[in-house]
Amino acid sequence: MQSDIRTLAYVLRRTNYGEADRILNLITPNGKMSAIAKGVRKEKSKLAGGIEMFSLVELVIHTGKSEMGTITSAKMLKFYDKILKDYSKVELAATILKKVSIASENSGSSNYFEIVDECMAALNSGVNTALIESWFLLNMVKESGEDINLYRSIDGEKLSPEKKYVFDTLDSSFCEKENGDYGANEIKVLRLMVTNKLSTVSKIKDYEQYLPSIVKFARIVAKQ
Repeated sequence: MQSDIRTLAYVLRRTNYGEADRILNLITPNGKMSAIAKGVRKEKSKLAGGIEMFSLVELVIHTGKSEMGTITSAKMLKFYDKILKDYSKVELAATILKKVSIASENSGSSNYFEIVDECMAALNSGVNTALIESWFLLNMVKESGEDINLYRSIDGEKLSPEKKYVFDTLDSSFCEKENGDYGANEIKVLRLMVTNKLSTVSKIKDYEQYLPSIVKFARIVAKQ
């Protein structure tokens, strides 16, 4: 049965195909999908301007007998051009898209789209890249189904605001230590990261001083 699907999307990857076509891997509110943009590499293609990387786009995809749909309409809604002006942001944005592409395979979850949407907007608006990376990694771990215990220590005791902790990678739990990396403020920010949007977390005042420990934690739990 043939039908047309209208969807928001971010392009995860573009692959040249044939003389003028491109196959696009997309993340949409309904999960990952692939579609072909025919003739998009031709000089006068009407689709070319609507399927740029680091852009929120609205697509109409025609589906038929083939497993891969055909893009018949592409409209750019937001182009995050400021990302392209900073190499470190380009690197992080590319890493985000690559990791989402792998993790979202065979998943219909809308959360991957929301994660990309939050990260691209934050990168474009000048949010600290370490905060973006931390939020991204923690929420990708959360989406994978892995539990991040931010409330109790390895002994099952509630984490105390008066104590310091280190993170035990073998048991994936906090352990009390006098000069540990994680205290009440770091743990508070970590909790906010896994329960709130990035746009909300970025409004926290004076979070920068806690970022070294937070980035370290995020990379540990994400096995980076």
